[in-house]
Amino acid sequence: MLVAAGQFIGSKMVTAIFVVAGAGAVIWFWKHPEHLETIWLTIKYVLVWMGCVLALPWATFFVTRWAVAQDSNAAVGVMLGGYSMADFLVAWWLIGSMAGLGSLSWAVLLLGILSAAVYNLKVCEYLAERAENGV
Repeated sequence: MLVAAGQFIGSKMVTAIFVVAGAGAVIWFWKHPEHLETIWLTIKYVLVWMGCVLALPWATFFVTRWAVAQDSNAAVGVMLGGYSMADFLVAWWLIGSMAGLGSLSWAVLLLGILSAAVYNLKVCEYLAERAENGV
């Protein structure tokens, strides 16, 4: 009963936050239309980066099989480090350079790289399970 009440209240709070944030965004971009072009460019770059991050471990599934065959933590570390480096380099290329980035931009970039690293780990675990089971 307590869990259901918490989920109900939590869902209402999240809905209220989304409504207020959405209304704030509409008002902001109505008052500042020049920022709309900048935000769309940023969204485009984020979507391109996310597409690269999502596709990389699946497109290079053979690297995971190689790391599993090596039966070495070092091989897995090199594989995951390489994936994370590739994700970082794509982000670097899309940003253009790190000059002029503020602390919020650095924090978002770091959060994105860490999220991509966790995603790579989970996908590689799944691919390794499939490789070990012969699928």
